[in-house]
Amino acid sequence: MISSFLQYEFLQNAFFTALLVGLIAPLLGTFVVVRRLSMLADALSHVTLSGIAFGLMLDKKMGGFALTPFYTGMGFSVLGSIFIEQLRRVYKAYQELAIPIILSGGVGLSAIFISIADGFNTDLFNYLFGSVSAVSRQDLWTILGVSILVVLLVIMFFKELFMLSFDEEHAVVSGIHARRIHFLFIILTALVIAASIRIVGVLLVSALMTLPVAASIRIAKGFKQSILYSIIFGEISVVTGLVTGYYFEIPPGGTIVITAILILIITLSVRKVKQLSLKKVTS
Repeated sequence: MISSFLQYEFLQNAFFTALLVGLIAPLLGTFVVVRRLSMLADALSHVTLSGIAFGLMLDKKMGGFALTPFYTGMGFSVLGSIFIEQLRRVYKAYQELAIPIILSGGVGLSAIFISIADGFNTDLFNYLFGSVSAVSRQDLWTILGVSILVVLLVIMFFKELFMLSFDEEHAVVSGIHARRIHFLFIILTALVIAASIRIVGVLLVSALMTLPVAASIRIAKGFKQSILYSIIFGEISVVTGLVTGYYFEIPPGGTIVITAILILIITLSVRKVKQLSLKKVTS
C-alpha cells in the first residue's frame, strides 16, 4: 500500500482525511458523551444524509449542480443543529425531544429526495458507508479547514465547555454564556459529522464519536486523559479501517467501527482483569 500511497492522489487524500477525522471526531465526541448527548450525532448524521440525497437529486435532475452532495450535506447538518437548538428552547422541560424530532425529519427528507432521484446509486452508497476513493483534494482542504476550526475553538473555550459538561448550573452562575457556548458546540458537532462522512459514512459516523470515548473513559484517570486516549483510539480505528478497506476492497466505515468495538472490548477486559487482580491482592 505504501507504493500505491506515493503514486495515487486519492489514497493520499483518504489517508490524510482519515487522520483528521480520527482527531476531531473523538475530540468533540468526548464532550458529546460527557454531556449525555450521544444521540445528537445520530440525529445530525441522518440530517446530513438528507442533505446528501438533496445534492444528488439536484445533480441528477439539473446536471452539473454547482455544489457537490458533500457540501449540501454539510449545509443541512448545520441547519439541523440550529433547529435542534431552537427546539431545545421551545421544549425547555423536555429538551431531549429535539433530537428524535430532527432525526425523524432527516430520515423523512432522505426518503423523499432518494425517491425523487429514482433510488440509490453508487455515489449514495459511498456516502452511507464511506469510501477510500471518494475523497477529492478539495474535500481534503475543506476537512482540514474544519479540523483547524474545531481544534482552535475547543482550545479557546475548553474551560467553558468543561464546566458546562459537568455542572451547567455552576457554569451559568460563574458568568458563562451557556446558550452561546452550547450553540457553538452543536454547530461544531454538525461540522465534524459532515466532515467525517467521506471516510466513515453517514450511518456509522456517530460510532466514531462515541466508541473511542467509551473505551477511553474505562481506563483514563481524568478528563484530559480521556480526550487523549479517545483520540489515540480514534486514529488507530480509522487507519486500521482504511488499510483493511483498501486491501479487501470494502467500504472503510464498517472496518473502522469494528476496530473501535474491538478496542472497546480490550479496554473492558483490561479493566476487568485489573479489578480481579486488585481483589486477590486485598483478600
